[in-house]
Amino acid sequence: MAATSLPESWRESLAPILETPALRRLGGFLSAEEKAGKTIFPPRGERLSALELTPLDAVKVVILGQDPYHGPGQAHGLAFSVRPGVKVPPSLVNIHKELETDLGLPRPSHGNLEAWARQGVLLLNNALTVEAGNAGSHQQRGWEEFTDAAVAAVARRDVPSVFMLWGSHAQKKAARIPELSQGCHLVLKAPHPSPLSAHSGWFGSRHFSQANAFLEAHGRGAIDWRA
Repeated sequence: MAATSLPESWRESLAPILETPALRRLGGFLSAEEKAGKTIFPPRGERLSALELTPLDAVKVVILGQDPYHGPGQAHGLAFSVRPGVKVPPSLVNIHKELETDLGLPRPSHGNLEAWARQGVLLLNNALTVEAGNAGSHQQRGWEEFTDAAVAAVARRDVPSVFMLWGSHAQKKAARIPELSQGCHLVLKAPHPSPLSAHSGWFGSRHFSQANAFLEAHGRGAIDWRA
């Protein structure tokens, strides 16, 4: 990944991380996997979609996922999102259920979250690629350093933002960034919306209404959570 491939608004904050050994190893790993004929999701050109659709200076909310969907046609660069026409995954079904309970919003017929991203919701996975059919296969390959830097860039800004941390994986990632415990941000924690953990405190967490109340109180404007 070259610095020139980064969206303009993120370039100053993230370009230095591309020069680290971890990111150079990541580039070599991805090239080797593709040369070996392995299918990687999302495809080239969509791996930085979260950053492209949500410029750094527009970020209001950060939602952290773990890694992209590993089924054909699912991942397109936004955590938890799938393109229109693709079956809504179980975790996103539960997100829609909580939105219905929290804000009274009807459940959409699709799982595309680009409308959120364009309003300032950074839908960022911890790892930005995955091998087809092999969940978690690109974790600990270098993406974590890159996405840590992206989250830290948001946290360093003195503009009030909301961090939604769903599940222990996201919470541990954020806890390593000192800026999250300081300043003006709102940090919301809950279990992951996966069917395995949603009934342990995800349902009823009311993160969406809390986020909007915080954003409005700080003059940043609420998110329209209708997809």
